[in-house]
Order: sequence, then C-alpha cells, then structure tokens
Amino acid sequence: MAEKKKLSRRMSALLWLVGVAIVIGVLIAMHQIAIIYLIATVALVALLLIVAYSDLEKIDRQDILGSEAD
Repeated sequence: MAEKKKLSRRMSALLWLVGVAIVIGVLIAMHQIAIIYLIATVALVALLLIVAYSDLEKIDRQDILGSEAD
C-alpha cells in the first residue's frame, strides 16, 4: 500500500500563493475589479475575526519555542 505524502507547510503556502495569484490575475484580465474588492473585504473580515477570537493570553513562551526553551 502506498504511503500518502503530506505537503510541507512551506509547499502548501507556496501552492496557495500561486493559486491566489492566478485567480487575481484572471480577475484583473477579465476586468472584474469589484469581485477582487469583495474577496479582499471578506478575507480581511475573516482575518480580523480569527485574531479577535484567538486566545493569545494562554500561549506560553515554551509553546512558541517548543523544545528550544529547555
């Protein structure tokens, strides 16, 4: 049975970046600037909601650094 390879975080981020760049490029080429404004607004609201509901007080320095703090 073949093992499933999981993409690294860097490769996943690069794929997302390329995908978003292609979508934005196509929308600009098709002169759909209003859709780009809508996507940007929804993305900004989502980012603000994630930051607003994240519990930053419960994160320790050890959680951030991992085993390096030892």
